[in-house]
Amino acid sequence: MVADRGLTPGAGSAIADPANEVFVSAAAGREVSTKKALGKLRAPDDLAFQLDQNGFRSLLISIVHGVAAGSLPRHHEDPFGRMLVAQALLEHLRIVTSDSHYAAYAVELLDA
Repeated sequence: MVADRGLTPGAGSAIADPANEVFVSAAAGREVSTKKALGKLRAPDDLAFQLDQNGFRSLLISIVHGVAAGSLPRHHEDPFGRMLVAQALLEHLRIVTSDSHYAAYAVELLDA
């Protein structure tokens, strides 16, 4: 399963739990594809299909998300990181990450 690769046991369990809906932001898809193209990350060529097959839900980026991301303090210099924060805040979602920069925001985190 996609969720079992490189995660802490807590994150892997939370993602694999059928009681939890797991969303993957379009911003995360962009990050994965960019890092894959740079040779910094291995990911399937059919990532969107694989995520769908494993029950993950797509989280599209709306204008409301964009406005909120642009209004956030720059605790995280990556604009896509701030997009994830904005989406999590607006959609009441938790971010699975090992990036310590997210802790500066009032967003729920799960250590990856």
